[in-house]
Amino acid sequence: MVVKKEIHYLLSRVIEKYENETGNKIIRNSNRKNYEPVSILLSEFSKDLPYTAEKYGHDSYSPDESPVKGGYPSRKYDITCNQVKDAYFNQIVSNPRPFLMDACYIYLYGMGRKAFLKTPIDKDLHDILLGLNQTEEETVGVWTNKFNRMRSSTKWLTISTVLLLFTTLVFSYLWFVQMKRWSSIKSDFSILPYQPTHQEIDKMEGVWLCYTGSPQARPSDPDRFHKVVPNVIEIRYKNGYFLYTRYGASFNHKGYLQFESTNLVSIHTFVKNEDGKIESPRHSLLTINEKDTLYNVISASWNFDVGEGKRIIGIREVYIKMGNKGELHEVINSLENATCKCKIVQWAKPDSSVQKFYLKNVLLDSLKDKRLLELINEKSILTRDPEDSLLIGNKNS
Repeated sequence: MVVKKEIHYLLSRVIEKYENETGNKIIRNSNRKNYEPVSILLSEFSKDLPYTAEKYGHDSYSPDESPVKGGYPSRKYDITCNQVKDAYFNQIVSNPRPFLMDACYIYLYGMGRKAFLKTPIDKDLHDILLGLNQTEEETVGVWTNKFNRMRSSTKWLTISTVLLLFTTLVFSYLWFVQMKRWSSIKSDFSILPYQPTHQEIDKMEGVWLCYTGSPQARPSDPDRFHKVVPNVIEIRYKNGYFLYTRYGASFNHKGYLQFESTNLVSIHTFVKNEDGKIESPRHSLLTINEKDTLYNVISASWNFDVGEGKRIIGIREVYIKMGNKGELHEVINSLENATCKCKIVQWAKPDSSVQKFYLKNVLLDSLKDKRLLELINEKSILTRDPEDSLLIGNKNS
């Protein structure tokens, strides 16, 4: 018990001295990595113990004769983060390693433990060490008391073992129930029914452009004929499914997609908001064909009009793969935003180049890729209730 107090006191002083000398704060908790700077510091003293007995007045240590040479923490007398954490924070080390003790003494007092006992210069530590000088009679009394406590503790050990087994059984049962429930949910909702191949993952992961004609179905815009809006999408693979982030001209979407079967993908997204609630969910189906460069996607979506004009629509969207790698970042509150009156998204590519996308409603006929003309015009939109007034035709026709 006294030795446990001794090493705890030494390490407390070591940490305080290290913080005062370096200005670096050691976070004192159960994370062993927090004690790595102190461990490395003490190891600089402990590694030389086989050669410093005469200099510092400590016991002799045999040299490190290991054929493998290297730096910290592979040397014979290196002090690990766990050793410091267990002795200082957990205070469970009643028989600390001699080289840890001597390293602390040398760093704090410039002498080994053996020399310190002859010339103590720290009164508080000296008082702790006095507890080691018990008489033989006191020592016998201590062991007698320990034996009596051991007999008493046998009963508590049995009780503790029973409680531990009971707790283990309870947690095992709860884990089994939870796993059974998850298995049921996964089956009922068809979650991750198919593991995509590496080729399918490579095909989906990356940066995409998506063109949608939903502005054509907004009654609040009298000039909505042939209006489309580009969206920039980032798709990243994660544990059997894909995370989906979509930047639009007015608002962003987030969600996920999963393969339902070979080359068949379901896309589930909703408007990204601050409270995390589901807003304007949309569901899409996409099929992959190796020969295609444009992917027609059928979506249950919204026209995203204001107030009561917001309606569910069926719509064809066109996805175009731009690249596999890189990251997207939205440009906010820049002069360029004000000039173009649009949302700007930057694509930082692996080659350090940057491509910008300017997202706003544009005329379908102005797009350079003329294949889009027949894919996302007003004929590609299906209203929930049949009506003639929602979609408009060319005023000049």
